[in-house]
Amino acid sequence: MSDISCPATNPPRSFAAANFGMVLGLAGLGQAWRAAAVLFGIPWLIGEAVVFLAVAIWAGFLIAYAASALRAPAAVRAEFGHPVQGATPALLGIATLLMVPAVRPYSEIAAGIVLVAGVSWHLLFAMWHSGLGWRTGRDPRSLSPTVYLPTVAGNFTSSAAFGVMGWPDIGWCFMGAGLFSWLALESLILQRLWDPAIFPAAQRSSIGIHLAPPAVAGASWLTLGAAPDHWVLMLWGYALFQLALGCRLIGWLREQPFSVAYWSYTFGVSSTAVIAVKLALAGVPVAVHVAAPILLLASLFEGYLLARTLLQGARALWAIANRLSFVHRRLIPNLRNCDSLTIPKSVSL
Repeated sequence: MSDISCPATNPPRSFAAANFGMVLGLAGLGQAWRAAAVLFGIPWLIGEAVVFLAVAIWAGFLIAYAASALRAPAAVRAEFGHPVQGATPALLGIATLLMVPAVRPYSEIAAGIVLVAGVSWHLLFAMWHSGLGWRTGRDPRSLSPTVYLPTVAGNFTSSAAFGVMGWPDIGWCFMGAGLFSWLALESLILQRLWDPAIFPAAQRSSIGIHLAPPAVAGASWLTLGAAPDHWVLMLWGYALFQLALGCRLIGWLREQPFSVAYWSYTFGVSSTAVIAVKLALAGVPVAVHVAAPILLLASLFEGYLLARTLLQGARALWAIANRLSFVHRRLIPNLRNCDSLTIPKSVSL
């Protein structure tokens, strides 16, 4: 028998802001299916079910993130200051802004409240994060596509949200902010990807963010009431090219073990499907022919990720249950005094 003291408790972990990437893909896919109901005459409940799932996950994640901030403020502050993950809190605002088109058909007041909350978070965080980078600088080797989130994705989704609410003039202002931020950052990200130092496997899911801007810009452009002109077609073409490049690199990208971070690929995928269906509705010939297969492939991809995510979550819960069962069966009956707790040497903590 050997004496042991009470094991030190691990510091509480925060709920990662990157988890909100799951909301982005599902919200975009729901909008694509809503438009497809008009184009193909399919049941509207399909789109509403996907939108409802996105809203439910968004609400649950917001509660989890707020609880995490109260329980582990130091961990949340560390995430804000991280050179790569420090940009991911922008996803809270982006996900919230995507709730505007989700709830707008049911309540204009609710959509307006969500719009104010989302834009407020977006602007406050984007100003803070961008100002911090300008003031302190950063190591070029720490640069990753997450840097798009505060100034590119946030502005594009703000643009779409204002378009949905019937204020396209404000939306175009945000569109300009996102577009020129994207053009300024694109070359920096490509330079990092071409760096002789191989892009770390642990960060490769962030490349999904790099594939998204042209698709998100095109989808937002159409939301502002713009005609499906050559600008939208060019953005859509670049989005398709980027997705094809992602398929070319799928083996290299999959070297990162599966996690919720894989959902970063879905924002660009679902936005590409939104553009395809809306262009088909407008009678654009090429979109009429490819809208259905693009929507189907996007749905299959996100369905696969959802199944993998649920399976991973179930395994995690099973592991937690087993640990709790072990504590209950082996340790609790022997607990009398923390300072004099003894257990057999064969038992591993």
